[in-house]
Amino acid sequence: MEVDFEQDLSIQLHDVARLTRVVADRCARLQGMTRAQWVVLIKLSRTPGLTQREMADALEIEPISLARLIDKLQAAGLVERRADLADRRIWRLHLTPAATPVLAEIMARRNHLVALVLNGMTSETQAAMLAGFKLMKRNLAGLLEAAPAEEDA
Repeated sequence: MEVDFEQDLSIQLHDVARLTRVVADRCARLQGMTRAQWVVLIKLSRTPGLTQREMADALEIEPISLARLIDKLQAAGLVERRADLADRRIWRLHLTPAATPVLAEIMARRNHLVALVLNGMTSETQAAMLAGFKLMKRNLAGLLEAAPAEEDA
């Protein structure tokens, strides 16, 4: 059976996600940053004090890759590492005051991008898509919980 790629939801979802990343990368470059740096700043604005390990896990990247990202953000004066009060071997990540205007610009660019992506889409369609994505996310999370990891098998 031949697959009609134009009508295949999973392919369309993948393409939209990929194109969104490409456009977001371009937006970040206009600010002299990377999308990964944007994500770190946004995540820290929502959850200050994460450890480097927690941040790496949340971003699904290796700790060494995150360390390089944090080094660059720290050199730019946007992020600081603070020793954990209970365990000085652990670094907690915090935004600096200098990150506030940068984060405001990131959010403005992000909001503009979202507006462009959703242009012409009714609020009803957006709500239906959001509900569908949430269901898909729950279904996938359920599969991960139900099936043993490959390394456990």
